Amino acid sequence: MRLMIVDDNAGMREMVRDAICTSEDTVMECADGTDAVLHYDTFKPAVVLMDVEMRYMDGFTAAERILSIDPAARIIFVSSHNTSAFRLKANRLRAAGFVSKENLSELQNLIHH
Repeated sequence: MRLMIVDDNAGMREMVRDAICTSEDTVMECADGTDAVLHYDTFKPAVVLMDVEMRYMDGFTAAERILSIDPAARIIFVSSHNTSAFRLKANRLRAAGFVSKENLSELQNLIHH
């Protein structure tokens, strides 16, 4: 599976990769939303795992731009800010899910459905 992991923290990108990726996956890591938007169309991931708060371009803005490129994009937000406001915004963007960074095990079910 082609996965894009978008987070401004390299250690968190590694944790997400270790939690969900197999040796058969192709992964692109992006350090902010700007990189994700720039590379989305050429990489064509099956799923984007998107942090919310990042420098340069936040995850919600990046998701809006990716969805304007590909309305069928599957974006799962992965955030340490597990608030109802963030979850509501993710729902409004038709996100495939919203997972707390404290519970990365939820990603497996969301990715494979």
